[in-house]
Amino acid sequence: MIERVLRAIRLLSMAAWVGGLAFFAFVLAPVAFHRLPSAHEAGLVVGGTLVILHWIGLIGGALFCLATVILWFRAEVPARIGFAMGISLTTLMLLITAYSQFRILPAMEQDRIAAGGDIETADIESPARVDFERLHVWSERLEGFVFFCGVGVLLVLARESQWPETGRIKRYDP
Repeated sequence: MIERVLRAIRLLSMAAWVGGLAFFAFVLAPVAFHRLPSAHEAGLVVGGTLVILHWIGLIGGALFCLATVILWFRAEVPARIGFAMGISLTTLMLLITAYSQFRILPAMEQDRIAAGGDIETADIESPARVDFERLHVWSERLEGFVFFCGVGVLLVLARESQWPETGRIKRYDP
């Protein structure tokens, strides 16, 4: 029973994180920048949404790692390889997401404020706008990398269900 709950937690947390990243990149951001009256308003929506998405990822990733570690300790050796791959990728995702949340986004916000509140109206050569644009490129690249790592984790999870012997839990018979 506990194994099923832990596996469900793993699947739900990773699906929510990766699904959120996909929705953000392929639906929310494009719609915001094409439908809202200004890039400034779209940026406020996208930036605010990204903060929430990061928290979903940080909490979901932590739950994923916790559930996976518990399964790892209960598993036979072949299953531990898959669990270790999932934990490794998820840890990388967590580190990048935390870096983006606590370093990149605050720096972008400082640049936006330094540019007068609206980055689009700032001079194209102003230091604040140049730095904002540089950080924006890094933010996009890192989010994309996190997304593809998450797809990798989902593939590892799918492999577990295809080859049950790799996910077998040790049975303790008295």
